[in-house]
Order: sequence, then C-alpha cells, then structure tokens
Amino acid sequence: MIRVILCDDHGLIRRGIRDTLADSGDIEVIGEAGDYTELRGLLHKLGRDNPCDVLVLDINMPGRSGLDVLHVLKDEGSTLRTLIVSMYPEDQYAIRALRAGAYGYVNKGGDPATLVAAVRTVAQGRKYVTPEIAQMLVESLTAPVAEQAHHKLSDRELQTLVMIASGKRLSDIAEELMLSPKTVSVYRARVLEKLALTNNSELTVYAIRNGLVAS
Repeated sequence: MIRVILCDDHGLIRRGIRDTLADSGDIEVIGEAGDYTELRGLLHKLGRDNPCDVLVLDINMPGRSGLDVLHVLKDEGSTLRTLIVSMYPEDQYAIRALRAGAYGYVNKGGDPATLVAAVRTVAQGRKYVTPEIAQMLVESLTAPVAEQAHHKLSDRELQTLVMIASGKRLSDIAEELMLSPKTVSVYRARVLEKLALTNNSELTVYAIRNGLVAS
C-alpha cells in the first residue's frame, strides 16, 4: 500500500481527496493536517518507524503556505516526497513548486484519476508533471519568453499579492499568515515596487489580467 498524508486547511477538500485515493485500492491515507503546525506534529508522531510515502500538500494555507513548507522540508534535508494539489492554475505556481522541491503538481479541478496517477508516480520517486506543465518546461528551454513581472516576486510576496487582490485587508492577511501588520505592509510595498504599481486597485487589476485571481 502507498501511505499518504494529506495537508489542506479545508476539511471537505481533504475528505474528497481521501475518498478519491481510497477508491484506488492501493493507496492508504494514514494522517491528515490542516496547517503546518498540525503537519509537524503528525510527522513527529509517526516518526521514522511509521513513515509515509507521499505528502499531498495544498499551497494556500494559514500560517506557512505550501511553498513555505516545501522550503522548510528542503532545508531540513527531508526525503519526504511531496505532491502539490492546488486550485491555482499550473502556469502560476507549478514551476515555483517544482523548484522548491515538489515531486509534482496537480490542479484540484482536474480529473480524479490524474490525482491517483500522480500519487503513484511520486511514491515511486519519480516526478509527475501534466502535459500542460511539460509543455511549459519545453517552451522555457526552446523558446524563452520575457518573464512576467510577478514571476520576480518571492513566494511570500506573490501570496500577499493574491490575497490583497482577493479583497482581503492587510490586518486579515496578517492574522491568516501569522505575521505582524507591519511585515505584511512591507510585502505589499515590495509588490507594488516590483510591479511598478501605485495602489491596491491597480494591483487587483494586474492580478485579474494575469490570471492570478478570478475576475
């Protein structure tokens, strides 16, 4: 059996993923977490004697984002194989996730069979990329195009951009990310500077035009 841990802050999403994987017959979900803190506790509880084969991880979570978790695991030298399952389109986060150490990236809105195939592939220690991501990688090698401005943002800056464009106030963002309002303001200022924008309205328009948030 392939042993899987789920980490997503939405219980209904976790249930849907758990049921999809359980129906496969060869995949077992041995634990669930709603954020980074719960994930760390779960991994500590399982220990080395009861390891999992694949961590199925969301990107947008309170506190540390999925990308943050990837960086932490990578810095710690963890051998845990991680599959990102996110609502965000591949062209916005897939390459970032793979560079941060993920073994694959699957969109939550895709075919459930794709998720099962991805978990099986990652459990074997192989990378899983959809045809769309593969095409993006090929194009970046054979015909490099001008990098979009938001690709120069750090993971936390991009997260701040998306949250502001989604209508959240700085105080709400600070609380959700477990940061001080001052720190979030600094991220906002960096985003505006790097994107050559002047206010939240322009930031929101940019995010919509570039498919970072729904219109």
